[in-house]
Formats: sequence, structure tokens, C-alpha cells
Amino acid sequence: MSVALPRLSGRAAERAALVAVLALLAAAPLFLTPYATSTVTRIMVFALLAASLDLLVGFTGLPSLGHGAYFGAGAYAAGWCAVHVTASGPVALAVAIAAGAVVAAIAGCVAVRARGVFFLMLTLAIGEVVQQLAESWHDVTGGSNGLYGIPAARLGGFSLIDVGARHWFVLAGFAVGAAAVRCIAASPLGDTLRGIRDNEARMRALGYRVYHYKLAAFIISGAVAGLAGGLLAAHQRLVTPPDVGLGTSILALLAVTIGGEGSLWGPCVGAALVVVITDALGSSLGGHGPLVLGLLFVVVVFALPGGLARAVAARRRAAS
Repeated sequence: MSVALPRLSGRAAERAALVAVLALLAAAPLFLTPYATSTVTRIMVFALLAASLDLLVGFTGLPSLGHGAYFGAGAYAAGWCAVHVTASGPVALAVAIAAGAVVAAIAGCVAVRARGVFFLMLTLAIGEVVQQLAESWHDVTGGSNGLYGIPAARLGGFSLIDVGARHWFVLAGFAVGAAAVRCIAASPLGDTLRGIRDNEARMRALGYRVYHYKLAAFIISGAVAGLAGGLLAAHQRLVTPPDVGLGTSILALLAVTIGGEGSLWGPCVGAALVVVITDALGSSLGGHGPLVLGLLFVVVVFALPGGLARAVAARRRAAS
């Protein structure tokens, strides 16, 4: 006699999968080597950066090539705070969020007035300006040498020197940031942003202040990217100009494209693939990690238009 197992609804299945993933991430330091644990930690940092970018790309229809600027601003701000003010982890992360939001607000006031390729080029220029500032402002950023000697984050009376302790600290920050992105996406603000993405002219005709909503999305996205930067500073205790540069922005946009726009888990999966290919498998690929990543991007664009998330969603609809 066979026993029929109850089938979970789509939302219940997603929640179960989320709990399972978080449990696996929490248990990673108990089973993985320090290097592997560090790689998983870096994946979480980059996944949060990709999720923040998806607020612009997937929900608002604003592809950006300068998102590394807000990520780097948060990383430098958190590192500077830890070196010169306090090594308290929560305080450094709060400073990182504020720095990312402020830089995004300044950039967004100009950028969101443009559309299409002009918006793309403006964000690229903003990112280059911030990177040049990081390379030239030696007293604050350390110049081309980077900001090094960042003390281990402190949580209460404990110093997070151990790789596992830093992993759990980053996991907590990642969970908070991802939950914030998810709440925004499910809120009326998220619905408005999707409406602007689909038909900006109609939203404007309905009386929505499109500029203000796009600027709000820009600032929120920058704040979450700043949080990711603060987690990077806590994890590797070093911030360098390339963390602010075009390379970081392109990899984040690549992660969103591969994983799928407009979903929370898609960019996270894309970020994991990017980090694994470029970092974990970089040496075994003989330095051809970027080539493999480029080939993966081409395959996804032609075989899975819309990314992995949209392909999975289409398969679910076909099966139901």
C-alpha cells in the first residue's frame, strides 16, 4: 500500500527551500574547509550586491554599469569606521548602508533623468568617477594600495577573527538585506516600480511621480549595495579600488542576467556561478575563468532568454 505524500503549494515550497538554504549556509563552517567557507561567504556578499542591482534592473528597468560605486562606498566607509572610530560590526554596517544610500542619492538625482543608453553611460561615468576618487584620496582610502589593516569586526565583547565567525556575521547581514529586498519587491512600491518598468508613460499619465519613484529605487538599491560592501570589508578586512570599479559592476550585472531579472533567488544563483567560476575554479581553468563566464553568458542569452529564474517559472507553469 502506497502512502500519498502531501504536495506543497508553490509559496510553501519556496519557504521550505529558503529555510533549507539558510540552514545549509549556517552549517557550512562546520563541514567545509576554511578556504571553502571563505568562498561561500564571498558568494553571499556578491549575491546581496546582485540582489540590490536587480531592484534597478529587474523591477524598475534601469540597467546600471556603476553599481560597484555604492558597493565600494559602503566597503570603504565600513573599513574607515572600523579603523578610526569603532570596530563594532553593527555600527560599521550602519555606516556602510548610509554611505551607499548617500552616494546613490547624489548619483541618482542626475542619472534617473536619463533613459536607455544615456542612463547606462551616466552610471558608467559615475562608477569611474568614484573609482578614481578611491585611487586618489590616499588619506581616506589608501590610494592604489587599498584600505588595509581593518580590524576584525566586534560583536558585543567578541572579536570575529575566526573564519566561521565572520561567515555567520555575513550570513546575518545577508539575510537582513535579502529580506529587505524581498519586502520591497512584494510591497506597493514594488508594484509601482514594475509598472514604471513596463509602461512609464502610462504610470506618468495616471499621476505617479515617476522621477521620485525611480530615485527612491536608486537610493534603496544603493543602500543595500552599501550593506553588501560593509559585509565585504568585514569578511576580507581589505578594500581596494577594483572593488569599486567597472569590473565589479559588470560581474554584478552578469549575475543578474544569468540568474534572471525580477526574482530574488535568480541573481543569487547567478552570483554563485560568477564567484565559483572566477574565484574557486579560476586557477584550475588556467586563467580562463572570464572566458568560461562569457561562454556561459552567451549560452544563457540564446538558450534561456530571461535567465534561469524565468526558465524555471516557465517550466512550472507548463507542468501545472
